[in-house]
This record gives sequence, structure tokens and C-alpha cells, in this order.
Amino acid sequence: MKPFKDCVAGIAGMGIMGGAFAMALGRLAPRRLLACDTGRKPLDAALADKVIDEGFTDAAAMLRQCDFLYLCINPSQALPFMETHISDFKRGALITDIAGVKGTIAHRIEVLLREDLDYIPGHPMAGSEKGGYEQAKKCVFRGKNYILTPLKRNKKENLEYLKDLIRRMGFGSITETTAEEHDRNIAFTSQLCHVIAAALIDSEADTAIARFGGGSFEDLTRIAMLNAPMWTELFLENRNELLKRIAQFQGSLDALTSLIAGEESVLLEERLQAVRERRAAMKA
Repeated sequence: MKPFKDCVAGIAGMGIMGGAFAMALGRLAPRRLLACDTGRKPLDAALADKVIDEGFTDAAAMLRQCDFLYLCINPSQALPFMETHISDFKRGALITDIAGVKGTIAHRIEVLLREDLDYIPGHPMAGSEKGGYEQAKKCVFRGKNYILTPLKRNKKENLEYLKDLIRRMGFGSITETTAEEHDRNIAFTSQLCHVIAAALIDSEADTAIARFGGGSFEDLTRIAMLNAPMWTELFLENRNELLKRIAQFQGSLDALTSLIAGEESVLLEERLQAVRERRAAMKA
């Protein structure tokens, strides 16, 4: 890959993450920064903000120019996008994505790719419960985790190139893993958390109850303001791993319920202390 300052970089999908990556990549000063989306509204907003140099509703016209591409669309759209546009990519392009589920992409993309293209699946652990380009400025990358699930065919120099960009955009820890381990662990650290937040809000009909919140409620339920279509897709796409994590959580909830119901103060305190110590040990 040529130096990033000499590259034409592209963003496919200008929602909150596409907008945030456009802003982050723009600060690294590529030769040109392009974006495509199915609608003009986010593109025109990005142009007005001077975030991108040109916006396209015709993805093919953009892809033919791009040395580097961030695919910022939902997992269910990523493979169809690649299938539709596989002949449109500039020769030798480096492609990465932000999809929250990796198994399907990892298993099919290697068969689909042209020999001259390199596709490195990734998952930035950043975002917001709110969506849309207009929220992109609030999406913070500084110090956040980034997960990469490299393919066997990825070129080492391209993987290092992408890691360098990720660090320069402000991300902290970069973890390399398999698609299977990613989906298993993300079911716990992300998807289960959203299920719990959704269930907590779903269990209470009194919308005025937040008047009694003291911080815990707000911390636990912020992510219940989720993008329903996207999270439905993520839950179902990774349902086997997520269902295992829900069952694991239910077992712990049942155990705590039993201790509370039985007024087992000594055992309850011991368990809560063990929980405190385990959380303290859970550092990236």
C-alpha cells in the first residue's frame, strides 16, 4: 500500500460510524476522502461540514477510485455489497469493515474476493446508542478497543498498515483473534448487555420511574436506547452464541435470587465479594 497521504480513501455508508470514521481519517489527511450512501442527505451534510471531498449515491463510481475502503454498513449488507461490487474495486485495494458479527463474513469473503484485493475484517468497540450521521461527532474513538479477525490470505504488510491507521485514529488496545472467538466473546461483552438493558426497561411500565434514579439505573439502561433494526439483526445473526450467554447469565441470576429468597446473608455477601474481585480483574 502507498502512504496514506497519497491514497484515495473511501467510506461506504454514512451513518454514525461512517461519519465518525470519515472525520477520523480526514484528520490523517489522505489525498482525497470519498463517501457513498444510498441517500443524499448524509452525504450533503458531510460535504457541508467539509468532512469529505465528494459524495456518491453510485457506489461503483466511488469504488473505482479508492485505494482504501471502510465498509460501514450492517453485517447483513456487507456481503451483498461485496458481491454486487466485486468487479468495481480499484486493483490492489485494501478493504476493512466494522461489522459486529464476523462468522458469516469470514467464511464467505475469501471465496468471493478477487486475488488482487485484501479484505481485513474488523470491529471497533465504539459507537453510540443513537444513530445517524448527525451523531458522528459524539462518537469517541480515543482509547477504545479494536478487534481484528484477519483472514489467512491477508498480507502481513496490509495488516500492519491497518493497525497503524487504527492507532493514529486514537484507538487503544488492538486484539487479533478468530471470527469464532470474536462472536463468542462479543455475545457476552456487547450483545448480552443490550439484551439485559432491554429486558430491564421492558419489565417496568412506569415511565416516570426514572425520577428515582441515582446513577445505577441510568448507567444500566443507557444502551436500551438502541437502534432496533440493527440490534435485531445482530442478535439473530449471532443467536447461537448469544443464547448460550443468556443461559449462562440466567444461571447466575437464579443463584442470586435463591440466596436472596433464602436470606442467606453470609453466602450472599461472599458471592457479591467474589463478583467485586472478578470485575476488578477484568481489565483490558
